[in-house]
Order: sequence, then structure tokens, then C-alpha cells
Amino acid sequence: MSVLALPAGIRSRIVPGINGLTMHVLEAGVPGEQTPCVVLLHGFPELAYSWRKVMLPLAAAGFHVVAPDQRGYGRTSGWDARYDGDLDSFRIPDLVEDVLALVSALGYRSVAAVAGHDFGSPVAAYCALLRPDVFRSLILMSAPFPGPPVPTAAQSSSLVSDDLGRLQPPRKHYTAYYSTPEANGDMLHCAQGLHAFLRAYYHVKSADWKANEPFELQSSTALELSKLPAYYVMDRDKTMPETVAPQMPSAQAVAACAWLPDEELAVYTQEFARTGFQGGLQWYRCRAPKYVAELARFSGMSVRVPAIFAAGKDDWGVYQAPGAFAAMKTAGCAQLEAVHLVPNAGHWVQQEQPKAVSELLLAFLAKHSGSASSTV
Repeated sequence: MSVLALPAGIRSRIVPGINGLTMHVLEAGVPGEQTPCVVLLHGFPELAYSWRKVMLPLAAAGFHVVAPDQRGYGRTSGWDARYDGDLDSFRIPDLVEDVLALVSALGYRSVAAVAGHDFGSPVAAYCALLRPDVFRSLILMSAPFPGPPVPTAAQSSSLVSDDLGRLQPPRKHYTAYYSTPEANGDMLHCAQGLHAFLRAYYHVKSADWKANEPFELQSSTALELSKLPAYYVMDRDKTMPETVAPQMPSAQAVAACAWLPDEELAVYTQEFARTGFQGGLQWYRCRAPKYVAELARFSGMSVRVPAIFAAGKDDWGVYQAPGAFAAMKTAGCAQLEAVHLVPNAGHWVQQEQPKAVSELLLAFLAKHSGSASSTV
């Protein structure tokens, strides 16, 4: 395993015995009884490394900042990498148990905040929903939390998937594609090469791709969902690498990309080349009906700790699930204090605009971290 190049002040270590995992974490700041802890949860296709630009400002403000490679990712081991392997261990409740076990292993009874970006957002939300005694405040990024699903949600999702296939041209939802046996190999062994694929994928979902002009969809019908960009609602016969390839930025644009220079993108390329994508893709497969039904037992519950939502102004992730953004404000989070749509940022908001995001997080944490962290 090669050495992971990190900004000075961010440390890498392995924490064993985390709900069956040996977990790799990045951390900054000094742990201790008087130091409030903040846990940062990444999404797909990301790593703990995705938080590198906000960790040091939080640490400088007096926080112990911890970002794990979550189950299925990076240098965390102990998870099943086979498509036909142990899928149940990637359920939301297990992912919450992973975070709880990590907090305990670090010596904390509670933490000042849990933050989640992309698919890390629902994990963070369920952490706060199910264990508000441990996770004293919540920061959601890019993916709104509308609350637990209602019992009919799985059936509705299946019907929409069928309707997408009947459009002309036929379409498919990216989450359905990510649930197929072929998706991992499609991305890992794509024609343009893994590094070029990741470059195009990160580019097309960022503010650098000027076609990103998100708006709120009116319903969850197939016709309305077809208004989403092709990286969310794909042509039925295309892979994800084939979908994003036409938007590959020029060499000049890559050289000018200050928020993700090529040497930083190479960290993602290196790690996913080693692990593949299947660990992260298992999370999408756990949106199948039986797993949705499991979460539906929490239907009607709201997150009742202080919360904020932050996303890029050019991030379609805010609206890709029709109604979720509005439901987050009325049902998902009972103490939602603010919604921030950050200018000049797309989906990768904490990487594209780290200064603005750090300021938002610090302002929120200053209100709620006074006595929110305790050690065992």
C-alpha cells in the first residue's frame, strides 16, 4: 500500500475492532476530554480524503476532527468486496453502527456534530435520528433528508423504474445502474481509463460544468425525472463512463482546476484502482424493497437535534429526489436552522468551496459545541 499524501496537520491511522471492520481514519486536532469531536462522513465515489480541505480549519478552531473511510471504501478493511457477498452489512443501520463503534473506540460518549456529504448525508441523518444522545447536532450536505420512508416507497420506486424504460429514448436511473453486477467492472475497466473517468465524473457534477442549472422537479414521474442530467437519469444502454465521457474537460481545463488538481484526483484513482467500486455500490443495492421496508419502521420520526443543510448552488443533488428538499424542512429535521446554497459550487461543495463551507460549519458549531462532546 502506497503512502497517502496528506496536507500537513492531517494524520492517518488505523482503528481496529469497529463493528467487524479495521477502519482507516483521517484526523486533525488534539483529542481529549475538553476537545469537542466532529465526525465527517463521505459519499460516493469519495473517501475520507474528500474532507481534507475543511479538516484543518475545524481543528484550528479547537475541534478533534475525524473522517473515516466508510465501509466499502479506501483503506478500511473487513468488508466483503464481492457482488454476491454479504450485502446486509451495508444496510443503513449497520453503517450507523460503524459510526457508533468508531465514536466509542475514540473514547467519546458523544460528539459535537456528525456531518455527511452525498450518501454520507443519510447515514449522518440516521445517526442523529436514532442516537441523538451521541450525535448532538447534524450537518447535511448535498443530499436532503426527508425523513424515513413511508411503507409504500419501495413499490413506487419500482414502478418509476419501469416507466423510465418506456421513455423514448429508454432511460434508467443511476441508482438502478449502480445496483447491477456490471457497474463495478464498467467503471474500473472503462475504455478511457479510470483516471479519465473519475475526472469526467467529478467535472460533470461540479460547477465547472456550466450545464448544471438545477431546479425543483414537480413530481417523481418518469417524464419529470427525465429532466435530470444524464448522470442521474441515464440512457438505458450506456454505462456511467460512456455517459460522462462527452463532458471530459480539456487538458487546459484540467490544468486550471484549482479545487481538484490532477495530483489530488490521483489519490482517488489510486484507491479505487486497488479496491474497486463494489463496496460503495453495495450501499445503492441496499435501497432494494426489503431494506426500504426496514427503514419504514421509523416512518414519522424526525431528527430532533439542531441541524443545517449545505450544498452547492449548482448541485442537482439537492433536487434529484423530488420533494425531499421540501420534506427535509417540514418533516425530516425538526430543528433545521438554516439552508445554505453555496455560490460557485456543484456537488462536491466542501472541495469546490472549502473556505465558504468551513465558515458555515464553524458558525453552526460555535452555537452547539459548548458542552456537546464528552469522553468515556
